[in-house]
Amino acid sequence: MLPLTLAEIAAAVGGTLHDADPQAQVTGLCTFDSRAVEPGGLYVALPGARVDGHDFVEQAVAAGAVVVIAKRPVGVPAVVVDDTLAAYGRLATAIVERLPNLGVVGVTGSVGKTTTKDLIGQVLSRLGPTTAPPGNRNSESGMPEIVSRVTAESRFLVLEMGARNVGDIAYLTSVVRPQVGVVLNVGTAHLGEFGSREAIAKAKGELVESLAAEGTAVLNADDPMVAAMAGRTAAKVVTFGLSAGATVRAEAVEADEAGRASFTLRTPGGEARVTLRLVGEHLVSNALAAAAVALHFTDDLALIAEALSAAAPVSEGRMQVLESPAGITVINDAYNAGPVSMTAALRTLTKLAAGRRAVAVLGQMNELGETSRADHVGVGTVAAEVGVDWLLTVGNEDAAQLGRAAAERGVATRHVPDRDAARAALVESLAPGDVVLFKGSNSVGLMALATDLATGADLGTH
Repeated sequence: MLPLTLAEIAAAVGGTLHDADPQAQVTGLCTFDSRAVEPGGLYVALPGARVDGHDFVEQAVAAGAVVVIAKRPVGVPAVVVDDTLAAYGRLATAIVERLPNLGVVGVTGSVGKTTTKDLIGQVLSRLGPTTAPPGNRNSESGMPEIVSRVTAESRFLVLEMGARNVGDIAYLTSVVRPQVGVVLNVGTAHLGEFGSREAIAKAKGELVESLAAEGTAVLNADDPMVAAMAGRTAAKVVTFGLSAGATVRAEAVEADEAGRASFTLRTPGGEARVTLRLVGEHLVSNALAAAAVALHFTDDLALIAEALSAAAPVSEGRMQVLESPAGITVINDAYNAGPVSMTAALRTLTKLAAGRRAVAVLGQMNELGETSRADHVGVGTVAAEVGVDWLLTVGNEDAAQLGRAAAERGVATRHVPDRDAARAALVESLAPGDVVLFKGSNSVGLMALATDLATGADLGTH
């Protein structure tokens, strides 16, 4: 965090100080989560559907917060504003404005934002101090928290930008304007909220619309709806993908027995071989996007290729492959799910199993709208096509439908209503040597189950 006095913070967010020393300094994380408060930090009291952040201001100060941003005086040092969320955004803007040479990258897309952000962060860190922390704080409340992690030494800031409505990314880019904007894909995540893929494309394209002429729009040449965004930006356009016409493309793609891809990275400036440590051939696209971003800041292709080859998994629940003490291979890809990522994960499962029993533990995919039933049937069909040996579906009727589609095609299948029932089913059914994929929407809660299995926790004691 860049040290800021309370007077400077109040001026930046348009608030007034109450019960506070104007010269006191905030030097730590600025967060809306009272559980994440650090000594020297700042707490933002956001209103919520179930809880009001103002109820936790004393807890935040006890944990070390120097000040809180609140809508009213609260009996502890406070910057009082009319709208705490808007003030949080203004604070993020003020922080970035104090670092005029900071290279800011924004990443959006229906699938793969976090993995791509992690890859970009690891590549750019070879060029200078980079802020790209694990996880996916990508909303109007989460992104300012990431911004507050920059320091005076930071040279790069990599931000995920998510959207549930048209206008969300436009707001985020008004808070922090990127120099480079990446659009990965237009899928069906949140289709139930957007209504159509065209509306999703409109929202994702707000990122490239925000770029200045001297910036770079990094667009997926393999996704027609993303490639079409080239006409929506004043910035230079760089495309990535497997397509022959992509500016940054992969050729001679191969995968080893562990599902790790290698490829020739071809760019206008030359070519280099990349061998990924990450599991999943579908991650080649994410690596290409990261390479295209890096080329905005450097022409050192060898450095980019070496950094991609050395990159490791960073964020939990994204294609993490772990070996349990019981001799079971766990693929933890349970943070979230959509049809495209489900299909890719299932293909990786059976590739990695290579003769061992391939077990898929799949929860429902939420927010797919009218296509939900068909999408779940499609994933069940894929599970049969790729050769899953045993499928455990977890959750609602859509998850059950996924299982029925697989069972009709010969897959041994069982359905359970929730994570606890899934835990019991796995205790009964797993054996040493199995390869187990966990994937589903985050609300199903499979990530904790995957972690327990991978670490050797007694699945029967929960």
